[in-house]
Amino acid sequence: MDNDTEKDAIGRIVAAFATRSDVSPDDIVELYNRLTGEKAPSPAAAVAEEPGARRPAAQMTPALPVDKAVTEDKVFCLCCGRGFKMLKRHLGSEHGMTEAEYRRAFGLPEDMPLVAPSYSRKKAAHAKQAGFGKYDRSVLANEA
Repeated sequence: MDNDTEKDAIGRIVAAFATRSDVSPDDIVELYNRLTGEKAPSPAAAVAEEPGARRPAAQMTPALPVDKAVTEDKVFCLCCGRGFKMLKRHLGSEHGMTEAEYRRAFGLPEDMPLVAPSYSRKKAAHAKQAGFGKYDRSVLANEA
């Protein structure tokens, strides 16, 4: 078996093993090490060696001033400067960040909105009109 075919087979085996729900990242690395004979660092060791594997806050320069990032109808991404109604999906798909990582990267407070204020009010009004949040929880507790 040639080297490329062997690597491909090992990759398929490790990928199939990784789909199991009872497998930890360390188990995956251990299987890879056994199949290849190489010594790859475990995910836990890699995290321990590199605190803050993502770019630290000092390296993240906002694309626009933070005070101009939120307008009435848009929230602007500090990574790329594009405007959206909501940032969550954009951050994950375009920048590979969670909301918490984004806030840490730019030193943003927890109460800074990542949803445009007008959109947030519109969705809240729709939820109230649909009747969400109108039941009395004390009545439900007494029935149980």
